[in-house]
Amino acid sequence: MQHYWGIDLGGTKVEGVVLNQAHEVVVRHRLPTEASKGYQHILGQVVKCIREMQEQTGLTPTQVGMGAPGSIDAVTGLQKNCNTTVLIGKPMQADLRDLLGVPLTITNDANCFAMAEASMGAVKQDYPDAGVVFGIIMGTGVGGGIVINGKVHDGRHRIAGEWGHSVVDPAGPACYCGKTGCVEKFIAGPALERYYQSVSGKTARLKEIVQMTADGDAHGQATMDHLMDYFGRALSNVVNILDPDVIVLGGGVSNIDQLYTAGRQAVERYTFNGELHTPIIKASLGDSAGVFGAALL
Repeated sequence: MQHYWGIDLGGTKVEGVVLNQAHEVVVRHRLPTEASKGYQHILGQVVKCIREMQEQTGLTPTQVGMGAPGSIDAVTGLQKNCNTTVLIGKPMQADLRDLLGVPLTITNDANCFAMAEASMGAVKQDYPDAGVVFGIIMGTGVGGGIVINGKVHDGRHRIAGEWGHSVVDPAGPACYCGKTGCVEKFIAGPALERYYQSVSGKTARLKEIVQMTADGDAHGQATMDHLMDYFGRALSNVVNILDPDVIVLGGGVSNIDQLYTAGRQAVERYTFNGELHTPIIKASLGDSAGVFGAALL
């Protein structure tokens, strides 16, 4: 029986999974990334995770899929755009292939999220005939991934789906990517917390802001209105260009219920079509999506 091996490499954890042909979990395993110990140590943790799953299952991988922060430069094969900065400029795919001795496919963690929700999660359950799926992660950052007919679309520069670094306001805040006014600087969790502080003079976590909004807090509602408007501006550009069959939202910010009502209305308002038939749905796999999507690569 064929098995699918996946690794989700995050800033704090390395998670592995083995799925059977029915996409059922055979084993899941986690180790700390310990990124502060350097690049070679991270590679060692990935290999250790695979080897320990081999010991637990008695199985041996013939290939491995992996989700990682950032992407691979299409020309040099080196990692780029990684928030785990020690990976930048490193030939991680080639190095891990040598260490593991099997073919290894690496893609962005948002692509893995989109792949999992399209193949196993909310999209598979509710819209199984969807050909083009746009998966969104809205949390401490904003990312996206595209799945077309069951396959991840990486793009020529391996940055397909990176709507979080599209500019929606050139006069907006500076972003770590070097531009100003990126989507991420308006609708990511930390950005919303900063906005709340700017209008209220008080600091609060996003969950607290959401609750205060429900309790009638005017500054909280102003923050939600800010989120809905920029969500609409940003996502309407994706609809205009890609026109996906389904949009699926994940990450902590995706738990804000207004996104599926007022947020959807904002997308419709800004979309060229003048109306919006595209389902915008909540992800169903939680933090499992990344590692499941990696296995399905």
